[in-house]
Amino acid sequence: MATFRVAAGRVLGYPAWDALFVGLSLVHGAALAVMPAAPVVAVLLWWNANTISHNFIHRPFFGTRTANRLYSAYLTLVLGFPQTLWRQRHLRHHAELAELAAAKPAAAYKLVGRSGFWTGRLAIELLLLAGFWTLLATQLTPWFLTAYLPGWAIGLGLCQLQGYYEHARGTRSHYGRIYNFLFFNDGLHVEHHRRPGLHWTELGQLVQPQSPHSRWPPVLRWLDAVSLEGLERLVLRSPRLQRLVVAAHERAFRRLLPLVGDARRVTIVGGGLFPRTALVLRKLLPDAELTVVDACAAHIEIARPMLGDGVRFVHEAFDPARSCDADLLIIPLSFNGQRRRIYERPPASAVLVHDWIAASHQPSAIVSWLLLKRLNLVRSSESSRRQP
Repeated sequence: MATFRVAAGRVLGYPAWDALFVGLSLVHGAALAVMPAAPVVAVLLWWNANTISHNFIHRPFFGTRTANRLYSAYLTLVLGFPQTLWRQRHLRHHAELAELAAAKPAAAYKLVGRSGFWTGRLAIELLLLAGFWTLLATQLTPWFLTAYLPGWAIGLGLCQLQGYYEHARGTRSHYGRIYNFLFFNDGLHVEHHRRPGLHWTELGQLVQPQSPHSRWPPVLRWLDAVSLEGLERLVLRSPRLQRLVVAAHERAFRRLLPLVGDARRVTIVGGGLFPRTALVLRKLLPDAELTVVDACAAHIEIARPMLGDGVRFVHEAFDPARSCDADLLIIPLSFNGQRRRIYERPPASAVLVHDWIAASHQPSAIVSWLLLKRLNLVRSSESSRRQP
């Protein structure tokens, strides 16, 4: 039977952080003891599975096998599913992704248990869980049936949604500070897959500007499709909406372009699906050389007939870490990269950044209150002065 890999003689691997996780899991158990409503059961299960339980899989907290097995049994009762089964499935997931990446998976991430799916520890956890659920069903029947079971099912659904969108269209990270504070850097998923055994506090060292990521946490990542690309496809169906969107962007560009100066070479990142920026700049800068850089070939083919022969198209993903040989660079709201890096280290002498309306960076112009969107001008000289 496979065993946890731990260093003998230690009580906790990372004493402060591991003690915090153990303490929070005890709080989870205490919260269930007061028989909360179904939404609380669901959220606690989803949160624990993606923080405490997940970290315990990769870096067991205790320095003895007995302590780790007892804690695994406790998590089984708190979460409502065997921690050993969750560990087997999760480590197999890492091994399969490593194989897909043509990399030999580390021995530590092969399916746990050489004897097969069933192990003695899994059987014990299943028996413990069955006994615990029987006790709840007989002693706390109304709460068990109307709150615990529905909350448990919803929590598993949230975990399934989380797991799916962490890897839909390839593994992606989320760099939002609030989510990563509450979920202990769970958003750094690309980095986690790069070094699965690395402690969560060290994952930030692996962040790279070109790492695929989303502005949404995994459980909300379906909004990527319906919020921006979905709206653009809606605009494509309506000539009236196209005129309104182009007019709103034109007003913002008219306010900021005089501050840019002479822009003879303009690079537009993205925007191939509905090329509103290119349509506006072709009108406002008729003598400029326009280049549209888009990672989606299908979007480029949609934009070509709308823009004609006067625009150059490049099919590639834009890397903000590379200097851009253009007088003016345009970054879209849907930019799939680290927007903060654009502001801190602009890759061109002048950059116009489409951003949410709350993200004001002077000079700035509001595109539309209805779309909650603004346009910010960033200059490399300003960035240089801010650097120590």
